[in-house]
Amino acid sequence: MKKIIGIICALSLVFNAFAQDPDYKDLTGGLNTITTAVPFLLISPDSKAGAMGDVGVATNPDANSLHWNPAKLAFVDDDMGFAMSYVPWLRALVPDINLSYLAGYRKLNDNETVGIELRYFSLGDITFTDILGTTIGQYKPSEFALGTSYARKLSDNFSLAISGRYIYSNLTGGQAAGGIPTVAGQSIAADIAGYYTQPIRISGKDVDLAIGGNISNIGNKISYTETAVRDFIPINLRLGTALGTEFDDYNKMSIALDINKLLVPTPPVYEDGEIVAGQDPDVSVVSGIFQSFGDAPGGFKEEMREINYSIGTEYWYANQFAIRAGYFFEHDTKGGRKFFTFGSGVKYNVFALDFSYLINASRAINGNNPLANTMRFTLVFDFGALDEMN
Repeated sequence: MKKIIGIICALSLVFNAFAQDPDYKDLTGGLNTITTAVPFLLISPDSKAGAMGDVGVATNPDANSLHWNPAKLAFVDDDMGFAMSYVPWLRALVPDINLSYLAGYRKLNDNETVGIELRYFSLGDITFTDILGTTIGQYKPSEFALGTSYARKLSDNFSLAISGRYIYSNLTGGQAAGGIPTVAGQSIAADIAGYYTQPIRISGKDVDLAIGGNISNIGNKISYTETAVRDFIPINLRLGTALGTEFDDYNKMSIALDINKLLVPTPPVYEDGEIVAGQDPDVSVVSGIFQSFGDAPGGFKEEMREINYSIGTEYWYANQFAIRAGYFFEHDTKGGRKFFTFGSGVKYNVFALDFSYLINASRAINGNNPLANTMRFTLVFDFGALDEMN
């Protein structure tokens, strides 16, 4: 465990190194965030990962693995399971914006597992008015994504998975904006993921090592009008590792680390309509993925600031009660989100109930988190345990 503590200290130094740079002034004037369509695809849907700083690519597999890393589904212990999550959004400002998430899996055999997910994001009520302020319509905008996944073990320690999803985003209900007719945005996307797990020994103790990677939302751009303007969806690279150990029959603990990077073009710097730094973002999806590794106007230093870091830990007692905590870091010039997370979980026979709570830790004006001071919960059903009871 001393080595694990050393890793945490080293990570803290890295976070501080990125955060403390008062002289930083890149060509964009400092702030140069990357924006995409349908950002709801990146919202952490489950309370377990939400309580651990949004880590999940290499943690233990469960019904919510399709979001974090579908390749983990090949290593689930039970034959079938599903989970339901509810995430209030901007609850401090409005009461009717929320994300609902339903996910489940079914093992076909010892090596193959299929999964399915439904994500629904409600944006409340919008009143449309004309230039005189006269009400011309009322609409409840919403977005949803329906996905499925297939995971297969290639060996006793390694698995691969591929996922596909349909994305639908209707933000205007067909109302015209600026005299331009609008339509619902639609896209088809895929994920490619891998997962590796291996027992090792650290300081004479048995430790479960896991490594995961997931490139998610590889799909076509979205347009909300019939013009040629199309926006990237949030293609995302997630890499991470986790270590877990059992102290005795009643106590076990794990620690996990994730890094994330959007694989879409960084906005360049324009001057008189011409790009003076960076690269043209109007490229194909495939070109945008490769371009995203070297197109930041501020060079390599800015590219490194586009990486987000998450670290989390989990403690279980008697496989019935869990305590979790975590931290998420995003550089101020790329959104400024920094927050601590806490949570707990209770497991009893056929179901488990998880809670999470987020505390904003950012001093940046742009770093306020829509989930700050918000309680989230997830209900997980374990059908393997149900079979054992029968």
